[in-house]
Parts: sequence; C-alpha cells; structure tokens
Amino acid sequence: MALETWLVKVKTAISHSFDVVRPAASNPKLIKKSNVGVLAFEIAGIMSKLLHLWQSLSDKNIVRLRNETISELEGVYKIVSDDEAFLLGLACAELAENLRLVAKSVSRICTKCEDPSVCCFERLFDEFANSGRDPHGWVLSLKEMEARIKKMDRYVTVTCTLYREMEELSVMESGLSKSLKCKENESSVSEQQQKIFWQRQEVKYLKERSIWNRSFDAVASMLARSTFTILARIKLVFGIGGPCPQSLTRSLSASAAVHPDQIPSSCLFVSGQSMKSSRLEEKKDLADRFFESNSKLIKPPETTLGAAALALHYANLIIVMEKMIKSPQLVGVDARDDLYAMLPSSIRSLLRARLKGSAGFPASDPVLAGEWREALGRILGWLSPLAYNMIKWQSERSFEQQNLVPRTNVLLLQTLYFANKEKTEAAISELLVGLNYIWRFEREMTTKALFQCSTNLNGILNVKISS
Repeated sequence: MALETWLVKVKTAISHSFDVVRPAASNPKLIKKSNVGVLAFEIAGIMSKLLHLWQSLSDKNIVRLRNETISELEGVYKIVSDDEAFLLGLACAELAENLRLVAKSVSRICTKCEDPSVCCFERLFDEFANSGRDPHGWVLSLKEMEARIKKMDRYVTVTCTLYREMEELSVMESGLSKSLKCKENESSVSEQQQKIFWQRQEVKYLKERSIWNRSFDAVASMLARSTFTILARIKLVFGIGGPCPQSLTRSLSASAAVHPDQIPSSCLFVSGQSMKSSRLEEKKDLADRFFESNSKLIKPPETTLGAAALALHYANLIIVMEKMIKSPQLVGVDARDDLYAMLPSSIRSLLRARLKGSAGFPASDPVLAGEWREALGRILGWLSPLAYNMIKWQSERSFEQQNLVPRTNVLLLQTLYFANKEKTEAAISELLVGLNYIWRFEREMTTKALFQCSTNLNGILNVKISS
C-alpha cells in the first residue's frame, strides 16, 4: 500500500514537471529570441548605406540628377557622353550595383535568423529583382518606409554613440588596470572606479536604446524589407519592369519621374557607345537578369579612363595644374619637373608635338598671356569639377568601411571614370601648353622687373657716390 502511494506521488510529480515544460516548448512567445549584440556595429553600417540609397532616390535628388547633375555639368557632355538617356542609364546602373553590394551584406545577416522566410532573403531578393515577385509582401508603402527610415536613422546615431562610449570605457578600464599595477593612492583609484561605474551605466543605457538589445530576427526583417523597398523605388524612378506598388507610385511626383522613353536598361556599352536594340526583346532579356545587366553597364569601355585605371591619377594631375595656373609665379623649377614626371607617355608625346618649335621664342606678350589665362579658365571650368568629384568618390569608398555616416551623392558619371581617354588627354595637353606659356611669361616679367629694379638702384647709388 505504501509502495503504491509512493509510485502515485512519483507519477504525479513527473506528469506535473512535463506540464510545466510543455507550454514553453509549444508557445513561441516564451522562447527567448537572440539579440543583435556586438553585430550592432556591422548592422548599423548596413543601415547607413540603406539610408543613403533611399535619400539618393528622393524626389528632390532625382530632379537634381536630371536637371542639374546631367544637364549643367558641361564636362559630362564634353568627355563622357551627350546622350541623356545613356547617362541616366549609368546613374540607374550605379545605384542598382550599390544596392546589390548592400544586399549581399543583408543576406549574410539574414542567414543567421530563425525565421525561415528571412533566411531565404538572397533567393527571394534575386527573384524579386528579376521577376518582380514579392510572395511575402516585403515592399513597404511610402508612409511605412519613411517611418522605417526614421527608426533606422535613430538606431545608427545611437549605435555610433554607443561605439564611442564603449571605446571610452575600454580606455578608462585600461587606465584603472595600470593604476592598480602601479599601486597608486586609494583616492585616485576610487575616483577612477567611480567614473567607470557611471560610464558602464551610460553604455548600458545606450545598449537599451540602440540595436544592441533588439531581436536579431526583427532587425534582419527590417533590413530585408527596406532592401526590397529600395529596389522597387529604383525600378519605379527609372521606369524599369512591370507595375510597382501603388503606394510607391503615388509618392513619386511627376517632375521627378524619369521619362519612360528613356528607360536606361535599353542602353548598353559597346566600345564606349550606347547601343539601342529592339526595345521589346531587350527589356525582356534584361528583366531576367536585372543585376547582371547593370553590372555590365557600369563596367567602363576600353576607350575610357576607368578602363585604363587612370581616372584617379588624372584627377590629381588636373588639380595640381589648376593650382599652378592660379599662381604661376609661385611655381619653381622643381615643381615643374615634378609635374612633368606625373605625365604618362601618351600625354608627353602630345605635349612635345604641341611645343615643338616654340621653345626658342620668348613669352613676353601680355595680350597672348591674357588670352591663355582665359582659355585655361574655361577648360578648368568644366574639367576640374569632374576631377574633384573623382577624388571625392574615391575617398568616400576608401573610408566607408570605418564610417557609419551617409555619403554624399556623387555618381561615377560625374567623375572622370567614364571620360573618353583621348578627349581628356587632349584637354590636359592644352592646359600644359597654356601653363608653360604663362609660367615663362611670369618668369620673364619677374626677371625684367628685377633687372629694372637693379638698374634703378645702381643709378641711385652712382648719383650719391658722384655727389
């Protein structure tokens, strides 16, 4: 009897323990989701790039792209292309390529999720890019996306602050460790410990406000849906593919839309020229490989500085010449030799041909010097903006791995990357010929002035001695 009673009690206890455990396993709300943690800094970097892409596609920036960036940059028309549809195609291709690179980072984050649909982000994103199919309805409305953008912007800002404060905490803890090893006085150690305590409280507070303590799946879902929405916006703005969500369509003002006749996917590089084939066949073909087609479009043809890997070098060369042209009287012989050493063989050949026969003639004509200054000013007026944009574009890409702040809106078509090599070298050689003349003119004028001053001084001294 006692044995039966004991067995009943054991059975009841085991049954009760299973009853306690079973609801936790069957109720997903009771399962603790993993947080973002230290991946917050990498994710904040991804968010900042998504923020920048969305900003680039705003009505204001699309209007600026067409009415100012393309229409008013004279250098683009002179040495890149005068085909507006082709230039819009380059802009679309670069934005799409930037999004593709960001999407690769998003995919790497999403593969770590527990949500199976988010885990399949890469496959779903490629499917959406190529066919427009969005089985989970991840494309957000304008209102939802704007709210998401504000939230991500706040997350990026707080996470940047968290990073700085954690760095500060690390420095403080290192300082305390050194103080303890050196056996400093107790008051100094106590003061440092108090500061560390408050710094830890600040870090804890920032972790709560940033994405550090957010659910990993929720943050990954936010990245996935934002990436889908930005791709839908690119297709809408540049008139690519089928119909876009009505919420996004209503958000784009008529003045910002790129005209359907100028769909950039119909422009392809062939030996530096935009080739337009049968529109219907090409649209269908490119729709099946959206990112592949844009990656090909962004590849510079052989006739450009980008293909020759000279775009950045020529940008630096143009900026050096601009400074010399502004103050030729300050250019010494060594600086002139250094400039010549920067020239590739192709420009040296052009320069020798242009200067042939003029070396023995004096540069003493002020009228000709003035004409050269005006001509050089006109050339630099359209060439130097492309050179400065090239430097800015390159510096942004070099720094972006360490920088969480959104970049400026400089596109490759605004730089020397797609510039025709032959036309650019002709312009540079013209600058060098003009710089050579005004440099010689300034030296001759300086020599004459010094000689005149010396003559006058000698005359004065002779008069004083004779008197």
